[in-house]
Amino acid sequence: DNDFFGVTGSDIALETLLAQLPIGDREQHLLVFDAKGQLLAHPDLDKTTLEQYGREGKKLLTEDFVNPDLQKLVSETIRLKLPESANSFVQDGETHIINIRKVENLNWYIGIYKKRSSALSALEELKVKFFGLFILYAILVALLLHQALYQLVLRRIHSLVNAVVSFGKGQLQTEFPKANKDEIGTLNGSFRDMAIEIRKLIDGLNQRISEKEIAEKAANRLSKAVAFSGTGVVITNQDFEIKYVNPKMVEMTGFEERHFIGSPLLNIISQEMAILVDDIDIDLRSRNYWRGDTLLQGNERQSVWVSLSISPIREDGGEITSYVASAQDISFVKESQRKMEQLAYFDTLTGLANRTFFRMQLRKSMALAERGHYAFALFYFDLDEFKRINDTLGHDAGDQLLVEVANRLKKRLRTEDTIARLGGDEFAVLLSGIEHQTHAMEVANTIQRTLNEPIKLGNNEVIISASIGITMAPFDSQEEDQLLKHADLAMYEAKAKGRNTFHFYSQELNAAANERLFIENELRTGIREGQFRVYYQPQVDCRNNQVVGYEALIRWFHPKEGMIPPTKFIPIAEATGLIVELGAWILQEACEFAARLASQDLKNNISINLSARQFKDANLVSTLDKIIKQTGVEPKRLHLELTESMLMGHVEAAILQLHQLKALGVSISIDDFGTGYSSLSYLKRFPVDILKVDRSFVKDIPQDSNDMEITAAIIAMAQKLKLNVVAEGVETIEQIEFLQNNNCYIVQGYYYSKPIPEDELPALYEQLNSLNS
Repeated sequence: DNDFFGVTGSDIALETLLAQLPIGDREQHLLVFDAKGQLLAHPDLDKTTLEQYGREGKKLLTEDFVNPDLQKLVSETIRLKLPESANSFVQDGETHIINIRKVENLNWYIGIYKKRSSALSALEELKVKFFGLFILYAILVALLLHQALYQLVLRRIHSLVNAVVSFGKGQLQTEFPKANKDEIGTLNGSFRDMAIEIRKLIDGLNQRISEKEIAEKAANRLSKAVAFSGTGVVITNQDFEIKYVNPKMVEMTGFEERHFIGSPLLNIISQEMAILVDDIDIDLRSRNYWRGDTLLQGNERQSVWVSLSISPIREDGGEITSYVASAQDISFVKESQRKMEQLAYFDTLTGLANRTFFRMQLRKSMALAERGHYAFALFYFDLDEFKRINDTLGHDAGDQLLVEVANRLKKRLRTEDTIARLGGDEFAVLLSGIEHQTHAMEVANTIQRTLNEPIKLGNNEVIISASIGITMAPFDSQEEDQLLKHADLAMYEAKAKGRNTFHFYSQELNAAANERLFIENELRTGIREGQFRVYYQPQVDCRNNQVVGYEALIRWFHPKEGMIPPTKFIPIAEATGLIVELGAWILQEACEFAARLASQDLKNNISINLSARQFKDANLVSTLDKIIKQTGVEPKRLHLELTESMLMGHVEAAILQLHQLKALGVSISIDDFGTGYSSLSYLKRFPVDILKVDRSFVKDIPQDSNDMEITAAIIAMAQKLKLNVVAEGVETIEQIEFLQNNNCYIVQGYYYSKPIPEDELPALYEQLNSLNS
C-alpha cells in the first residue's frame, strides 16, 4: 500500500568481497580503485602490504602500485568519469590491453588487463585453422570426385574382369556384378546369363556323378554291414530258398556256408522247435513276415536261442523279390532270465522255492480249490533247537544243516509238491490232492522220521526235529493270508506241546490267537489307566504261625473282562517288553508296602518275582537303587525271586548282574527250584540266599513218595549250602508236618492264605492268632 516501514541491509567485508574476484592469474590481471584514486585490489596488494599501510596510517593510492603509463589511464578515467573505456599501456616492456568499467552505485572502477601478445595469439591460431580447413576441403573434394569415378566406371569394370577370370578358372559359384541400364551393365548381364547356363550344365553332370558314387558307397557299406554284423543274416529268394548267409550265421550255427545255400529258410530252426515251424510257415505265406524267439539248429553243438525276424524285400512296384531273416543271439538274455528267475523265486542256499514263489503257488492252489474238486494241505514248520546248533557249531554248520534238510525233503516228497524255505529255519510245504487229515498225518510222520535221522556236520553228528503246523484247504479257510496264519498258529501249538510233533489247526487256536491279540492291545491301556493291583501272599513260620514275609503278586482287573489271570497276560507282557514297565511298577508298590509294614512294626520281608526280560534290562540295578532310596525300605528285606532258566541262558552275564544286585543289599531267591536245569555246579557260583521248593513237588505230598524224596533232598541240600528254604503250594496239614519233619519251616500256600489285597491283612493276622490260641 505504498507505506514506508524502514530500510534493511547487511555489511560485507571488503576483504571477503574481493576474495571472490580474479585479482591476478597467469593470463590476465584485475585492478579495482575508487573515484578518489584509492586502490582497492591489485595483484601486488597482499595481506602483509595491507597490514603495513594500516600501521603507518597511509592511504592505498594507485600511483604507489601501478606504473606511470597505467597511472595516466587511471587518472584520465577518474577525471573524465568514463563509465567504460578500453586502451593500452606499456608495462615491463610489453604492451598490455586494458578494459575499465565503472560500478556506478559503488563509484568504483574495475579494470581487467592482459598482454597484447596473449590476446592476439588466439586470432593467429584462428587464421591457421581456417587455412588448414581450406586445404582439407580441397583434398576431400578431390577424393569424392575420384571415388565417384571409381564407383561408376572403374569398379564395375574391375568386378566384371575378376568374375570372368574366376569363372574361367572353374569357380562356378562366382557372383557377377548387378546389371544396370548402361553399356557396362548390359555387358555384365550378358556374362552373368552365360555363366548361369554353363553352371546348370556342370551341376547336372556333377549331381549324376555324386549320386552314382553315393549309391556305390551305400551298397558297399550295406554289404560290409551285413557281412560284419553281430546279427546272423540270411537272404532268400521269393520262394524262401537261401541265397546268402553272413559270417555271423555261420559262426552261430557251426555249419559251413554251402550247407545253407539253396536249402529252405525254415531249416535253420532247431528240431526242438518243430512245433513252431508250421506256424511260422503259415504266417510267412499269409502275412509275409514273422518275428519271435526260437532256437537255431546247430552243427554238433547246442542249439542257440535267437530273436528271429523274417521280413520281405519289395521292389518299387511292391512286388516281393526276396526275404531277409535276421537272428540276434539272445542266449545270454535267456540265461540271465533263468538266473533272475532263480534268484527271484528260489532260495540261493538250499535251491528250494522262496517265499515269493511259495505265495504264487499258494494263490494258484487257492484258485483251483475255489473251483471245487481240489484240496491241499499246507505244512508250516521250523527246526527245533536250530539256534542252539547255530550258536554252538557256527553259522557254516547251520547252513550245511539247512541244505541237508532241503535235500531230504526233496527226496521224500513228490515232485508236484511245493517245498519252500521261507527264511531262517522256517519251511513250508504245499501238498496237492490231500483231502483227509489221515493222509496229512502220514506225510507229517514221514517228514519227522526223515529229519530225525542223524546228520553229520563236520566232526559232529546231530539229530534234529521239527514242529509242524498243518492246515487243510479249502476246509479251514478260502483266503490265502488266513491259511498262512492258521498254519503258523498250529505250528506254535505244536511247539507248546513239546516240539518234535505236529498239530492241526482248529477254531480254538484262532480264538486263542485273538485272545492274545486282545490282551496285548489292552495291556498298554491297563498300564496307562492303572488297572493293575498288587496282592500279597503271606510266608508263615509254621512253628508258631507267625507271618515272616510276603510275596508280591500282580493282578489285573479289566473294566469289562474282570480279573485276567497272570498266566494269560504275563507271557504276553514278557514277549512285548511291557513286562519291564510293569515290573518297575510292582517293585515300587511292593517297596512302599514293605515301608508301611515297617512303620507298623510288622514283619516286612517282601519277595518280588523278576521276569527274564526285566532281569536282563540294563537299567534294573539303577531303577531298584532309586526305588529303595525313595521308599526307605531296608534292602535286606527285599527278596528278588528268579527262575533257574533265567540264570542258565548266559551264566557269566547272569552272575555279574546278580553281584550288582547283591551290592545293593538285597537277597536273591531261586524260584521253582528243581523244575529247571538244577545244575549244582552253577548254583554254588550264584550269590543265592534262598531256595523256593516248587509247588509241583509239594502238592502230591504225602501221596507221591517220589515227590517227598525230592523235596527232602532239596531241603537237605539247601541246609548244607547254608541257604534258607521256602516251600510253595502248601495246602494241607500233612504237608506242613512233612516239611517240619525235614526242617523246612517257612511255608507259603492256601493252607494259610491265598494272595490278598493289603486292606485284608488285619483279618489275616486275626486268623493266624486264632490258630495259635
